[in-house]
Amino acid sequence: MKDIEQLPENFIDDLHIQIGKNVKKSREEKGLTQLELSQAIGHKSVTIISRAEICYKKQHFNIEHLVKIAYILEVDLMDFFQEIDIKPE
Repeated sequence: MKDIEQLPENFIDDLHIQIGKNVKKSREEKGLTQLELSQAIGHKSVTIISRAEICYKKQHFNIEHLVKIAYILEVDLMDFFQEIDIKPE
């Protein structure tokens, strides 16, 4: 078992940033605006999408958001975790 103290300081923040980038990439590839995606997952404004895509003020997607977004965009949920090393040394 690893000690939580071994987890790099910015690991979680970097994880949220990469997930946001991957959501944005998938959204743009499908030709959806932030508003269209936001409305598709049940929100009335772009706030959650716009802020979470860039991790503005540490706002990020939760698992429910990611599942809904993956469903709407017809992508594998794991696509949002691409280029992320989830095994910190």
